[in-house]
Amino acid sequence: MSNRPAVLTGTHYMTGDEACAEGALAAGCRFFGAYPITPATEIAERMSIRLPEVGGTFIQMEDEIAAMASILGAAWSGQKSMTATSGPGFSLMMENIGLGVVTETPCVVVNVQRGGPSTGLPTMTGQADMMQARWGSHGDYEIIALAPASAQEIFYLTITAFDLSETYRTPVFIMADEVIGHMSEKVVIPEAAAIKPRSRPKPKGNKDRFLLYKPDKNGVAPMPAAGEGYNVHVTGLTHDEKGYPVMAVEAQAQMMTRLTKKILDNHADIIRTEGHGLDDAEIVLISYGISARTSQAAMVQARANGRKVGLLRLITVWPFCEAQIRELAGRVKAFITVEINLGQVHLEVQRCADGKVPCHLVGHPGGTVITPEAVLAKIEEIA
Repeated sequence: MSNRPAVLTGTHYMTGDEACAEGALAAGCRFFGAYPITPATEIAERMSIRLPEVGGTFIQMEDEIAAMASILGAAWSGQKSMTATSGPGFSLMMENIGLGVVTETPCVVVNVQRGGPSTGLPTMTGQADMMQARWGSHGDYEIIALAPASAQEIFYLTITAFDLSETYRTPVFIMADEVIGHMSEKVVIPEAAAIKPRSRPKPKGNKDRFLLYKPDKNGVAPMPAAGEGYNVHVTGLTHDEKGYPVMAVEAQAQMMTRLTKKILDNHADIIRTEGHGLDDAEIVLISYGISARTSQAAMVQARANGRKVGLLRLITVWPFCEAQIRELAGRVKAFITVEINLGQVHLEVQRCADGKVPCHLVGHPGGTVITPEAVLAKIEEIA
């Protein structure tokens, strides 16, 4: 068995899937439960090799339902845990993702998107799971979803996903796409000392008086591990601060208010975007993942053609950067959303623009990237 460290400091040439696995290890992930599925299988393959090297646990479950359940259980044993899947598996995980939300279980779910629905295009790219990430489980809830645009970024965003998950005690999604997952690029991994991962808040004080879901000032309750001597009662039912079921309207309102506010009240810490040429832009491209890279190429060419075009790249897709879109809508002439679907995030752009500016879409149902030429054509059409 190799004795390679958890953090492989240095310059590497690796795929986005491999970089995701290395980011998880650097963040402190020591449990990975999954079922193989294209184009996310390489994450599982990498973790199956690397986790035993650092004292962690890899387990291939019988299906994605069980995989999601396994990482919830691992989290309650005190581990940082992750799974990886693609569209059909993501669908199967949704019920247990809702369980993770209501039980406030920190974990990371990676979705390397492909063309769908159903079996769709297993080996070809897509970005059509974005609304499922927001609303896939039942009931009201807030979720965090990040969209990497390179192998280097997926390394760092995997660490960020764990940090946000631990801080807010919630499942966090990494919404990659097949191109990012399979593209090989240079990835620079820093020294281990430079990576300072966050950890979930731990309870203090008298164990006999401990309340499992009594929040601190930031709305997040400290989280013990099962077996540490605290009274741990975890249920998907509406529950009180003890974690015991309470079938009452008032209990539901109290629980859901806190679950949503801990995300809504911390947008400044959670939401990340990247802007290019926004100061004088008349047309703003809005995109994420691999589509943002081709959009940036289109923006550069449009600028060379004399068009004042900017790019807003969504790093955090959920929660949505509503305030930023609304501010831009007050001073630009048009938005163009670029995504490999038929307009899922585009709907959010339209909602936030609130009729102040025209909103256009460059999208298709999946299978290949959107070319800079397609984006340029739309720019010239509306300019």
